[in-house]
Amino acid sequence: MNTIYRKISGSYKKNQPQLAVLIDPDKFNPELIKLANTCNVHYFFVGGSKLTNGNIEKTTSIIKKHSKIPVIIFPGDEKQLSAKADAVLFLSLLSGRNPEYLIGKQVLAAPFIKQMKLECISTAYILVEGNKKSTTQKVTNTKPLSNTKTIIHTAIAAELLGFKTIYLEAGSGAKKTVNTLLIKKVKQHISIPLIVGGGIDSVSKARQSIISGADILVVGNALEKDIHLLTQLSSLFKK
Repeated sequence: MNTIYRKISGSYKKNQPQLAVLIDPDKFNPELIKLANTCNVHYFFVGGSKLTNGNIEKTTSIIKKHSKIPVIIFPGDEKQLSAKADAVLFLSLLSGRNPEYLIGKQVLAAPFIKQMKLECISTAYILVEGNKKSTTQKVTNTKPLSNTKTIIHTAIAAELLGFKTIYLEAGSGAKKTVNTLLIKKVKQHISIPLIVGGGIDSVSKARQSIISGADILVVGNALEKDIHLLTQLSSLFKK
């Protein structure tokens, strides 16, 4: 039980950053899975803020067929679940005040997660300003946080509430990544793994986020545009 979180926690304690590739089922490229198998990828995050044609179950099945890298569901809503996955990030959007995404969707998803016996990783999802209106903003009808003190206090509150991880998200395809100084400050105030994603489209941006304290770096949109960026990012991680 809790195999995936033990892996996350173990790397966090050893100060060994990990790489997660975010797969949007609507834009799924099987070639990315093959390439990931040759790179230092630790997890596949599967999901999207709003799916149209993509299918979580089908995408997860294809990934599991062609890779041994753990698949973690990154759900946009309560329907984005699959028993074939290794775990699910049980997200609560703490940066917003829309009750539907603070607890409403979680109540709907909970019995299915239990039935599927999915490993559940409670995750405080904090959307920060990325200079672009993200799909998450549109779907959840919430605004990202921009005040550093508020973001730090939100992260502290999340840990005190018992969340296992903090996810700082600038939004898919963000024009700017999560500020490195912000990553450092949040890192100084929490003692649980820190996930960082959004706008990471180069090795230099990835490196700066890692140096600043990201325990898991999430890259998705950039790989949809240039799959070979993954090979370059691989050098920053160990497996």
